[in-house]
Amino acid sequence: MKKIVLLILFISIVMGCCLSTQAVTTANDRGYITINTSADTEIIPDTAEIAFAIKTHDSKSMQKATAQNKEISDKVYSLLKSMINTANGDYIKTADFHATPVYTYSGNKRVFDKYEVSNRVIVHTKSLDKLGAMIDKTIDAGATNVDSLSFSISDYENQCNTLIETASRKAKTRASIAAKSMLTSLDGIRTMDVSCSNNSTYSMPRMYVAKNALGSVSSDAEEHATNISSGTIKIQAHVSASFFVK
Repeated sequence: MKKIVLLILFISIVMGCCLSTQAVTTANDRGYITINTSADTEIIPDTAEIAFAIKTHDSKSMQKATAQNKEISDKVYSLLKSMINTANGDYIKTADFHATPVYTYSGNKRVFDKYEVSNRVIVHTKSLDKLGAMIDKTIDAGATNVDSLSFSISDYENQCNTLIETASRKAKTRASIAAKSMLTSLDGIRTMDVSCSNNSTYSMPRMYVAKNALGSVSSDAEEHATNISSGTIKIQAHVSASFFVK
């Protein structure tokens, strides 16, 4: 009798497992519709970030190369500080300081060439109308070149959220239309992938790399500063959504 009870209990457990597995399989096999949509907008940026490179070298002394680099960096830092508005969120920082001996090769022989010190001064500013003057004056003050210039939007997150909402609604609307045309309707979300991106890069003209070697900028540089146009930044949101159908 005891063996019969145990046998019945075992069969019940096995049947329960099978029924559970079948239920999961059925749920995963539900029909669904996948829709890919996007939404975008173009906005004039209100913030810029510029990185100025400062390189110095000396054939005999690392200390002299370092002192020269510090002198130029301090001058550039003070100059930029006078042109930004910290109350508006502007700031300056230094980065990527390197001091190293430089060698050349003559055949298989390594020959010491010089001591080189490099540094970068980065300015983050909303004073876009002063960008040209900042670049011209900083190069004139001894900066080697402009490493990079990028524009951004301070309200970027809110812009992304709005676009994602628009793209999501568009996905649901299109899915509903597709389902209705197949004589069915939506029955919940299966999966949803969301992304938001922008194109905020800006390539500096090559003239800035060598401008320091061309001579000093005139005293009225700010009045006749190089024109830097930020253009617009395109923000795009992408939504890929799968909806179950009844």
